[in-house]
Amino acid sequence: MFKHILLATDGSPASEHAAQLAVDLARVHGAKLTAVYVVDPYPYLGIGEANPLGFQAYMSAALQHASEAHAKVHAQCEQAPKVPFQPRLVEDVAAAAGIVQSARQVEADLIVLGSHGRTGVARLMLGSVAGKVVAESAIPVLVAR
Repeated sequence: MFKHILLATDGSPASEHAAQLAVDLARVHGAKLTAVYVVDPYPYLGIGEANPLGFQAYMSAALQHASEAHAKVHAQCEQAPKVPFQPRLVEDVAAAAGIVQSARQVEADLIVLGSHGRTGVARLMLGSVAGKVVAESAIPVLVAR
């Protein structure tokens, strides 16, 4: 049924649970698995241009975190026989847009991502990446909680 699954990962416990679901689905369906990590835009763009060291430190930390998140997913793929794994890093877009855009570019037929389970005021104030992906995606989205 599924040929290419896109997993959105940020290294959090919620995304680790989603990763296990995505790996299991890929194994059962004989699908490829692409794990995308989206680096949020540098939050101090107006200020950061005056201090390039701040931007460099931010990007270095983000790339390290992405590498660690990808390594966790890769380890899960190695334990599941015949799950082809491809890491993907996206920069300079909001998380939801980067996830949906990546799914389109790799021609995924399912997006899997974790939900942090925020409710009430926290969800209204912070928004929900999962909710935005569900709203923007043209392909099915599995939100793991």
